[in-house]
Amino acid sequence: MTDERPRQGMLDTNIVILRRWINQDELPDEMAISAITLAELSAGPHEVRGNDEQHAYDERAERARRLETLQRAESEFDPVPFDAEAARIYGRVAAAVIAAGRKPRRRLADLMIAATAIAERLPLYTTNPADFAGLDRLLRVIAVSRPVVPSDELAG
Repeated sequence: MTDERPRQGMLDTNIVILRRWINQDELPDEMAISAITLAELSAGPHEVRGNDEQHAYDERAERARRLETLQRAESEFDPVPFDAEAARIYGRVAAAVIAAGRKPRRRLADLMIAATAIAERLPLYTTNPADFAGLDRLLRVIAVSRPVVPSDELAG
């Protein structure tokens, strides 16, 4: 595989969340997201813990931030579906993860995103390349530098 950055790529959910702080030179010119990423973003506002359960952020502000991220993704992307081809590939992805000594169920969404990227023949951009350990024979994972995010901008 070449070191040259591809022109097209699938974004992991963390990239979509952090994208406004990421150096754009690290991302492909043509970006895609999986329907699985949209599902994760859709669940995000509902997963915010209440102010009585945590003190790291204000629950209303955090819910609004997550909702804004979801709305931006919905307006900027036409998600690639997790289709029958991706489902078939998921079996190979799970086998590779098991062979690497990991449990696929713990990373279900990540591995479904990986299967979608493989089905579309796209590299996967992520700030968490370790989430895709064991998939190097199936998928090109491109590590993106995790940006410094102002603490008042991203909590929880």
